[in-house]
Amino acid sequence: MPAALAALIEQLVRLPGIGPKTAQRLAFHVLKEPRDAAAALADALIALKDRTRLCQRCFNLCESELCGICLDGRRDGSVLCVVEEINDLLAIEKTREFRGLYHVLGGSLSPLDGRGPEQIRVKELQARLEASSVHEVILATNPNVEGEATALYLLRVLKPFPVRLTRIARGLPMGGDLEYADEATLARALEGRREIG
Repeated sequence: MPAALAALIEQLVRLPGIGPKTAQRLAFHVLKEPRDAAAALADALIALKDRTRLCQRCFNLCESELCGICLDGRRDGSVLCVVEEINDLLAIEKTREFRGLYHVLGGSLSPLDGRGPEQIRVKELQARLEASSVHEVILATNPNVEGEATALYLLRVLKPFPVRLTRIARGLPMGGDLEYADEATLARALEGRREIG
């Protein structure tokens, strides 16, 4: 195998979710493409690293001081949704249901991985609450051990602030069958029930 091809495969394997076979397939695809397509890919990667940064307010990705969500005057600044990662923010945005602002923690509490409160953006969240007119904070951390621990910690830390603290509901997915749901999911679905009609 030519050294350049092996080097590209080696770099692609380092990406999450890309195994050796997929990396090889991608490398051969790039090899078959015209030179301008490979150059465009390389330029896009370099531009991503050179121009992308974190929003100074919410820590979303942007190319200026503030992201498009923070700059959008149509968003409800009184509601703040706290998420672990930027991917979580993007998932919520895809629903087109949430019209408030965000705060990206940059992770969750995980003592086993050496991530304590100092490694996530809790102080920045507290500073935002002190300096703004937020009325509700939605804790949208993942429904796993680390996400639950993070939500409980935030609940304790944010209790002194005059804001309504809520947690996203968890439960059954659309199209799912009750008989296949695990006990914890069913329990959460019952807990998060709401009145209809």
